[in-house]
Amino acid sequence: MDKIALVTGGTRGIGEAISKKISSSGIKVVANYSSNDEAANKFSEKNGIDAVKFDVGDYDQCSKAIKEIEAKHGNISILINNAGITRDAALHKMTLQQWNEVINTNLNSAFNLVSSVIGNMRDSGFGRIVHISSVNGQKGQFGQTNYAATKSALLGFSKSLALEVASKGITSNVVAPGYINTEMVAAIREDILKSIVDTIPSKRLGESDEIADLVNFLITEQAAYINGATFSINGGLRMD
Repeated sequence: MDKIALVTGGTRGIGEAISKKISSSGIKVVANYSSNDEAANKFSEKNGIDAVKFDVGDYDQCSKAIKEIEAKHGNISILINNAGITRDAALHKMTLQQWNEVINTNLNSAFNLVSSVIGNMRDSGFGRIVHISSVNGQKGQFGQTNYAATKSALLGFSKSLALEVASKGITSNVVAPGYINTEMVAAIREDILKSIVDTIPSKRLGESDEIADLVNFLITEQAAYINGATFSINGGLRMD
């Protein structure tokens, strides 16, 4: 049976690289997106990968979309929780809306999506789940109490999930990138970005393909004994 992979936030940045890498290995990929129809359509046409629009922070939308994807392509056996947003502000200035938007997209999405696919994974005896966290979830970052909280929470979510499903042939792992050369990072003011790069032992930003290569390995049969692990890929910015 052909494997079906769902990559959230899969049409741009790190998600785009992951979608393309998994697709190149012969797996059917469906890429989720939440906005920017033009970019999603260009991505789909260029790469031959279905792009499906729904809000990962909305449980009902997730449940409906996954049912439609599985009716069209078959059961999802690989889930990459990559979708994420930032709404930066120091906590004393952060609004409830800024907090809730990040919590819903970055963290509640993990429950919304995993709970919708885990039953079929358990029944089939195979599943690969990879959560994309962040170095800032490991070390914290000024102005990102909301973002760091969600990315840190994914580590505990993934480890607990791994304990529950390992005996069913399912793995749940985390990849925690550092600063990667994406549109999100490129939007950082030039002088601030330079000061960030100066703190990275490798003295450069990472590339999306480097993240995609690691994710692509974690979904293979060769990675079946890797479970509940967190992989830091940050140029030495944080070592633990």
